[in-house]
Amino acid sequence: MSYPVFPERDMTGTWRNTGGTNRDTVGTEWDALNSQENLSAGTKTYTVSELTTCIKDLLEGNFSSVSLEGEISNCKPASTGHLYFTLKDKNAAISAVMFKGRMRSLTFTPGDGTLVRVRGSVSVYPPRGSYQIIVESMELAGTGNILLMLEERKRRLAAEGLFDSERKRQLPFFPTRIGVVTSPTGAALRDILQIVRRRNPKVSVTVFPCVVQGTEAAPSIATMIKTANDFSMADVLIVGRGGGSLEDLLPFSEEEVVRVVSESKIPVISAVGHEIDWALTDYAADVRAPTPSAAAELATPLLTDITQQLEDRRRDLLQQVQSKMEKMRLLVKSFTPDSLELRFRTIEQPLLARFDTAKEALLNGMQIKCTEARFRIDKALKDLEGANPTAILARGYSVVTDKKTGKVIRSDEEVSSGSVLEIKPAKGSFTALVQ
Repeated sequence: MSYPVFPERDMTGTWRNTGGTNRDTVGTEWDALNSQENLSAGTKTYTVSELTTCIKDLLEGNFSSVSLEGEISNCKPASTGHLYFTLKDKNAAISAVMFKGRMRSLTFTPGDGTLVRVRGSVSVYPPRGSYQIIVESMELAGTGNILLMLEERKRRLAAEGLFDSERKRQLPFFPTRIGVVTSPTGAALRDILQIVRRRNPKVSVTVFPCVVQGTEAAPSIATMIKTANDFSMADVLIVGRGGGSLEDLLPFSEEEVVRVVSESKIPVISAVGHEIDWALTDYAADVRAPTPSAAAELATPLLTDITQQLEDRRRDLLQQVQSKMEKMRLLVKSFTPDSLELRFRTIEQPLLARFDTAKEALLNGMQIKCTEARFRIDKALKDLEGANPTAILARGYSVVTDKKTGKVIRSDEEVSSGSVLEIKPAKGSFTALVQ
């Protein structure tokens, strides 16, 4: 990179090139300034456009490729996909823009307060008379920025639910196989094997060797975790390594590894570094252990503790069975023939009393209904008998009809002299001639 060269006045007041390396680039502008200086103030006046063009040529010609480090401020993603922001330090600030096509290469999401290192070119925007840097590439700067990158990744993965407590599972009470995803030559593996052997020699350990540092570490770790799950090669997995710098532990915070840990069907214990160290696998795993040794203790229950718990459970179960049997014996003793008959009578007597009461009520109701029915029948017979025409004739009445028409005679006006009438008393009949 060539360093910028700025014109200065010498002791005589003439503009000169202080650096000399870019004299050909900006010579025209300096010559113009010197020429203008030698003229009287009123002879030539620059327009705003001419001065801005001169500044534009000067800046863009000398700052076509620069590298800057600063903190992002006033970050404003545009709807077009471009990113506009201000890059600043404690003394100065510069406007910056990163176009959509370059945004795709970012491995993190820029935001206010992020310390970054950018590479690009200086550009002047004449309509506003302002200058800015057009960013071609951007990366996080320094150790502190690794932490910012991890925090941003942590927030993004947490928003996807990878760290939710609902996803966490209990470790198996008595695992028979423990899988260890770590370096086969590291001290962490030796510590784990020693602790497992001491706590419970009946538990077997399957080592899934992988690279735990460098660019190849994350794919190697993820592959071993997938292999353990695909073939169900363990009851619980310990994923980790010994202590190291923040950069050394970065593979356990790579998104690929975090997702595989979160999706593991086998319960996972994350054991990365020492107690003060941390990685994103700590949040995605079912259990986080401060050290690999602590992970081995969490995964491997003491054989003596298991034996004692089984003995306690056996004793409690036996006592409960004996207590239940004793209660059953006492209950059975109370069921003698006499006591059973008495209990049956006690249950039967109220039912019999209810039955007798219901029977009496039914008989009384039927008796009342029969009496009422008999009374109504007698009354109907009397009414029917009273309305019988034969009975009326038996009391001395007769039915008189016109013999010719058969019409019943009810009034003397219905007959005339010479009419022949038929008279029907209760028995027999006879005729009469009306005179």
